[in-house]
Amino acid sequence: MKIATIVLLFSILIFNSCNEKTQESSLVDSQSKDSLVVEEPKAIHFDPDKIEIEKALLYDEHTLEDTYPYKDTVRVFQWDKIRKRLALLDSIESVPASWAILQNYKNKNGEAPLVKVYKRDAYKRISDTLGVERYQSVPLFLPTDSAVAEIYGRDGSLVKLIKNDSSRLVKIATIDMEGEWLVPKKYIKQVNDSIVFRKAIFVDLTNQNIATMEKEGDKWLVRSMNPATTGLHKPPHMQETPQGIFVVQEKKSKMVYLVDGSQETGGFAPYASRFSNGGYIHGVPVNAPSAKLIEFSSSLGTTPRSHMCVRNATSHAKFIYDWAPTEQTIVFIFD
Repeated sequence: MKIATIVLLFSILIFNSCNEKTQESSLVDSQSKDSLVVEEPKAIHFDPDKIEIEKALLYDEHTLEDTYPYKDTVRVFQWDKIRKRLALLDSIESVPASWAILQNYKNKNGEAPLVKVYKRDAYKRISDTLGVERYQSVPLFLPTDSAVAEIYGRDGSLVKLIKNDSSRLVKIATIDMEGEWLVPKKYIKQVNDSIVFRKAIFVDLTNQNIATMEKEGDKWLVRSMNPATTGLHKPPHMQETPQGIFVVQEKKSKMVYLVDGSQETGGFAPYASRFSNGGYIHGVPVNAPSAKLIEFSSSLGTTPRSHMCVRNATSHAKFIYDWAPTEQTIVFIFD
């Protein structure tokens, strides 16, 4: 009897010891798993003042100086604003991410639904509270309300993909303004993950000039500095060139345009690179029935007068057409 009792007590001691070791082992495993949880890397903040810019022109026709006369005043290349945008581009490129382009050219992906608060102008055009028109735009929904869109996103805008699963809506973050949004998948074109943005075009609405830049190593190299003419707000047919961060989406050696308010061909714009809606960077327009290219216009670099596009000397438009690959070139439009 005593021997049986001793054996029983010994068995209980062994069981408790093993149980404690099992619990201890589970705790260690749990702690090990917790230690494997790695925080998502954060983007590096680049100081605009430390962005290194060097002139190394690849195109040297019609080149402007940093500061140049215009009528009774002076115009400039706003390098401070350009540096800020280069710093932003370097920052978003500092961590791996999935990028996408908002797309709805000519409403090919479906007319965007009405937003919560909108206005209708004299020509029955609808726009959101920020002035972005419904036509050719993309609906942006708040993550907390997927029933009615909050604002419109412009065609061609660069966005970051946050969540892309099997659901109808994709979660994105906008780059030119802070915010996370839900967007129907049909309006999203994902950019190849291997793409790195190393080429950028800067269009200055205030000074009516354009600069192209390319990153090599840690430096941003200036490839061209030219006069340009942007869009004039004159409804119903003419619109200002929109501000924002866009991606070159497609190219046309000849972009045919119509006579305002008709289906009659008005002519063509050579070497056109589209960045948003019907907005192209292109050469001097050629009015029908002529087919001969025009190199330069005295209106370049003066005042806005196009329908949304950014006009250039034709040889400079060809340089951009050849130099800037689609879905890999960023276009910054600023004032």
